[in-house]
Amino acid sequence: MKFFDRVLNPREIRRRLGMNQEQFWTQIGVTQSGGSRYESGREMPRPVKELLRLVHVEQIDLSQVKRVDFEIISYLKDAHPDLYRNLRRAARSRSAGHDATAFADLAVPAAVDGFAPATITPAMPGGDGHTA
Repeated sequence: MKFFDRVLNPREIRRRLGMNQEQFWTQIGVTQSGGSRYESGREMPRPVKELLRLVHVEQIDLSQVKRVDFEIISYLKDAHPDLYRNLRRAARSRSAGHDATAFADLAVPAAVDGFAPATITPAMPGGDGHTA
């Protein structure tokens, strides 16, 4: 048994979250009966394992994630690795309960190779959060 398989025990995760099978499994597109089979030991396909990890372990709201978010992350990693590391560090500090001013010490340029911060707006229901 691989380490990943031992750590990702769906029944234990679900119980720790205080959810019933219907609530837990439908969030990742699996029926309650399918989830019950996985909890009883049936092999989970890798995509289901990944969805379970993202939604229930990492607590990522997939409805808020857009393709452009991954494009921006990839761009920052390649073109501006120092900026990417600083942003990642600040985000981790913030999510760990630190003061929101963790972003204040970052030197973010006004425009980075065509990406101007002013073009990014808060997500609106039904929109992708970015202007054209």
